[in-house]
Amino acid sequence: MKDYSIAFFDTKPFDRESFDRANGKYGFSIKYYKHHLNPDTASLRIGFDAVCVFVNDVLSADVIENLVNANVKLIALRCAGYNNVDFKAAYQRIHVVRVPDYSPYAVAEHAAALMLTLNRKTHRAYFRTRDNNFNINGLMGFDMYGKTAGVIGTGKIGKVLIGILRGFGLKVLAFDLFPDAGYAKENSFDYVDLDTLLGISDIISLNCPLTDDTYHLFNRDTIAGMKDGVMIINTGRGHLIDTAALIEGLKSQKIGSAGLDVYEEESAYFFEDYSSSFVGDDVLARLLTFNNVLITSHQGFFTREAIGNIADVTMKNIYDFITGEKLGNEICYQCEKEPCRKQETGRCF
Repeated sequence: MKDYSIAFFDTKPFDRESFDRANGKYGFSIKYYKHHLNPDTASLRIGFDAVCVFVNDVLSADVIENLVNANVKLIALRCAGYNNVDFKAAYQRIHVVRVPDYSPYAVAEHAAALMLTLNRKTHRAYFRTRDNNFNINGLMGFDMYGKTAGVIGTGKIGKVLIGILRGFGLKVLAFDLFPDAGYAKENSFDYVDLDTLLGISDIISLNCPLTDDTYHLFNRDTIAGMKDGVMIINTGRGHLIDTAALIEGLKSQKIGSAGLDVYEEESAYFFEDYSSSFVGDDVLARLLTFNNVLITSHQGFFTREAIGNIADVTMKNIYDFITGEKLGNEICYQCEKEPCRKQETGRCF
């Protein structure tokens, strides 16, 4: 496999470590780039058979055109989400594979960590005690036991989160376009319509994919229908929330707190070090001024187990493509519709 070359974009040291380990089984020729793949860097693809990209790389129509013209045959996403890919431009021109399931526990546990931290204000307590300030005024939380949590999206991550929340003794309401009634009965939670969930829940967690229907799912109107003082958690995608509306809700105290592992315009900042510079994004900078907002840098996936699974599945996807095996993790524009040839051939086209 040494003749098969892959350009990895937006890579960090942990990417190199995990993929070098996984590549020991295959022996691909790998070139790691720290840059994002976008229209300005697409020329770096010259001479490669495939590109491997992450959540903040840009697979727009012009980038895909560039890849196709360079005879790149495969885009390997090392993530579950694929809203950064123009599938209309890619359809029947270049194959796209992803990692749909790397560790639902990693993301669900991170969502729970955001909830606990915001509620008991442990992040603020940490900094106080580091300054020898042991005053607990302003750090009061609430018993999560007996409260109502709303989980939007009950895929694998949402289901794991529901199990965690039920363990804390919360009542759980869920919303999903494709409800799993059997699972709900077995795990003692109820599916309700979105308006009901928003109006009753003390804590709301977004665990759904970003689609045309879920873009700005949380906006001025939906936030207005929420319970006063609600806690919002987003470990899904930044564009699920209209950030301007979120800030308005925080200022009016309609929203009691927010835990965000993702942000609408995160690609310029998340995973990068700006400690010696400044945040030029005025909206992100405004969010950082709220002491009841906890922002983490898209780290919900970041566990040893998840990173290892991502590397293993990504490399297996590439190997299966080369050898003509069935591509169970391929997705294309037609996959969103029916029928897709993957059902009959094992590949989308």
